[in-house]
Amino acid sequence: MGRLGVIAGSALRESEFARTGGRVVHAGVAVTDVNGTIVLQRHGLDEWSPPHRIDHRAHIRALLDAGVDRVVAISSVGSLRVDWPVGTCAIVDDFYAPAEAIAYYDDPRSHTVPRFDAPWRAQLVDTWRATTATPIHDGGVYAQTSGPRFETPAEVRALTHVADLVGMTVASECMLATEVGLPYAALCVVDNLANGLGDAPLTIDEFHAGVSANRARLIADLDALIPALAATSSP
Repeated sequence: MGRLGVIAGSALRESEFARTGGRVVHAGVAVTDVNGTIVLQRHGLDEWSPPHRIDHRAHIRALLDAGVDRVVAISSVGSLRVDWPVGTCAIVDDFYAPAEAIAYYDDPRSHTVPRFDAPWRAQLVDTWRATTATPIHDGGVYAQTSGPRFETPAEVRALTHVADLVGMTVASECMLATEVGLPYAALCVVDNLANGLGDAPLTIDEFHAGVSANRARLIADLDALIPALAATSSP
């Protein structure tokens, strides 16, 4: 059985969970080995990289080098729906990223149909519900923007027609994972309402407050979820 890979986002960067285990290097990328589970900090383990400068290809290469055969990504997102407030969790089943052009291979192997792996996603949903008491949305559409800035209210209004959540990284990871045959699923945690959906314009302080409000519960949920996922094989 291969290893479980966890790609951790902003919410876990400064957490004890993300720092647990030993620092190792795979394919030139520093990751953390937590009892056999490979935890890769999306924005960097040693230094922080903004979303538009993340080397997603190097991250996928590192996970493959570490023997990972399935990946769960933890992603901080903005909600494009007022009925999905801060604290909402969703395991998305589709994405919208027409401006993203990224490929792992520079040959016909890159001509793929990207998707969240359905059996692995279903396993993640079932395991989440069996190990945590936090409600989860089974499904949803993730829209990806390039970052590092947040979206304008006009951009948010446009995105609400096609997606439920907005972020800056998950679609790129999913495209590359599909290309190399690595089952990939994403757990999205709402840290803010998208700019223009709240009563006042979004602020950076509001975003950080949402991250802080979610962190303790998310870490507790992952403490139960990750060992259970690691004990199972890729579907």
